[in-house]
Amino acid sequence: MASENTREGDTSTISNENSVGNVIYECMRCGTPVSNEELSKLPEIKCICGFRVFRKARQPIVKQVKAI
Repeated sequence: MASENTREGDTSTISNENSVGNVIYECMRCGTPVSNEELSKLPEIKCICGFRVFRKARQPIVKQVKAI
């Protein structure tokens, strides 16, 4: 029964990732946001400015950790 719950949890996690699956990247030089789908359509991974280095855009969420 525990394995069934784990499978259900894994399936919901996978379906959430597939529905959300649109990852946004930013060019390191000019900061242009580019989606994963747009990058897959291009023959090579390159920004409109010609730079080839991207970073994954993250939400500005600050995590607070209590000091021990």
